[in-house]
Amino acid sequence: MSAMNVSLPAEFAAFVEAEVSCGDYSTASEVIHDALRLLRREKAAGAEKLAALRREISIGLRQTAEGRLSDQSVTDLLDTLEAADNAK
Repeated sequence: MSAMNVSLPAEFAAFVEAEVSCGDYSTASEVIHDALRLLRREKAAGAEKLAALRREISIGLRQTAEGRLSDQSVTDLLDTLEAADNAK
């Protein structure tokens, strides 16, 4: 494992120290490792959401090009979705 020195603002340093002091972590390195794992997961989840949004936009553009449009307003569509969600 390679070593790296980082500078933290006082607020983050105090948080890391508190996590170690309360016994949740044995070392400051463990706190940082956990934080980086969480950041990696959040970025992956964001990338998945973005990919899903791009797929849905692509579907919508294709349907528009095919002339498959709805007469419903955005409000009507949202109401329909909300009603379906409440029925679950």
